[in-house]
Amino acid sequence: MTAAPPSPPDRRSLAEDLSDHLSALNRTVRRHVRSQLHFEPLAGAQGELLRLVVERPGISVSAAAKELRLAANSVSTQVQQLARLGYLSRDPSPLDRRGAILSATPAGRERLARWADERAELFARQLDRLSIPDLDALAAALPALRALAEAISTDENAAATGGLELRS
Repeated sequence: MTAAPPSPPDRRSLAEDLSDHLSALNRTVRRHVRSQLHFEPLAGAQGELLRLVVERPGISVSAAAKELRLAANSVSTQVQQLARLGYLSRDPSPLDRRGAILSATPAGRERLARWADERAELFARQLDRLSIPDLDALAAALPALRALAEAISTDENAAATGGLELRS
């Protein structure tokens, strides 16, 4: 027998709790990793842009803006800043000389790899401290978290706001 979905007031409370806890977890992890690696901070949008360019080398500024749900001029500003830091290169598009394609530099790829390694190490160390029931609960929650992330990424209301968001 499956449990009934939470009633609307309970769903709102769950949404608030989940949002608060995931935000706090993300902030804590980000601060820890930054302190361990002694990296200069990147704005959230810069980190997202760098990750996107590593995943999709040769992406255009306009395609990156669309993917990140940001204005093209905001992405251009982020590209300039990441290029100054030595993490991105911006080259003329072979298809349209007026356009540009983006690629991560070796320093940009190394930064992301070191960040990912330190995050994974942090999580592994802390997971080792949890009880078996807590580990089982986390493992069981992963499919639901993936589904929630996918639902949020395709949310029409989020797309309608032009990608405006508040970061905590």
